[in-house]
Amino acid sequence: MNTYENGVFINVPFDRRYKKLFDALVFAVHDCGFVSHCSKEQGDSSTVRVQNIASIIDQCRLGIHDLSRTTLDSKHRLPRFNVPLELGIFLGAKRYGAAKQRRKSCLVLDRDPYRYQIFCSDIGGQDISAHNNRVEDAIAAVRDWLRTARKDSAQIPGGRRIAERYLRFRRDLPRMCKTAGLDLRDITFLDYRTMVTGWLEENEW
Repeated sequence: MNTYENGVFINVPFDRRYKKLFDALVFAVHDCGFVSHCSKEQGDSSTVRVQNIASIIDQCRLGIHDLSRTTLDSKHRLPRFNVPLELGIFLGAKRYGAAKQRRKSCLVLDRDPYRYQIFCSDIGGQDISAHNNRVEDAIAAVRDWLRTARKDSAQIPGGRRIAERYLRFRRDLPRMCKTAGLDLRDITFLDYRTMVTGWLEENEW
């Protein structure tokens, strides 16, 4: 069930190189018993994008923020700061929001353990987890963080077990998309999330 308590805002790059990690993060969030959200789930062109993002953050107690693509692009030689901006909005909501917002918790990811200190030293007090551009490491980081975020005593499988389940899901995904009349190459976030939740209903731990 989607509630403020179990909502997880996923703030990550959306380029094709990152997609393998994004897909794995979404799966891990749901396999741990939470619900993923991101800016791709809203398509209201009448609302400013940052307002859409703020609305999603407002509805999620938890957030995953990946700083690994804060690098210079090859065309303009400028970094992209969307992820740090949205992390700032999330931390601002936690610091200045109502009592409910002050219970927010987040996981900050990067490619390497200490790279963030070069370009965003102000978050030095945060616990940063490195995924090393590896699906298995990203899943393990999410699993360990969400284990501490659960309000009940339900057990969550280890990161390796969830990674194995993710590989099984990826093998089944083409068939599932074909059955649903979807093109796997152009699947939307909402369709992908539906595929994840459907698979998990049939393949409980």
